[in-house]
Amino acid sequence: MKFLTVLSLTLLGLCACGESPQAAAPSRADAPAYTGAASGTAFTAAGWKAGDKAAWEQQLKARQLNSQNDYSRMK
Repeated sequence: MKFLTVLSLTLLGLCACGESPQAAAPSRADAPAYTGAASGTAFTAAGWKAGDKAAWEQQLKARQLNSQNDYSRMK
């Protein structure tokens, strides 16, 4: 019985050493947010063009003031 316990603990220890690393590679880590997806896709707001920083900031301000502000939505 003692032999089986030692054998199972040894096998368990060896299985833990064989795990492969789970590091994900970043995608476009240095790209600014306003260079996002191409215009006209389902995930872009109307009036925003990819690469236009001023339009990006305007869209963020509009979201903060209107659609994502719970105090203004409750009125």
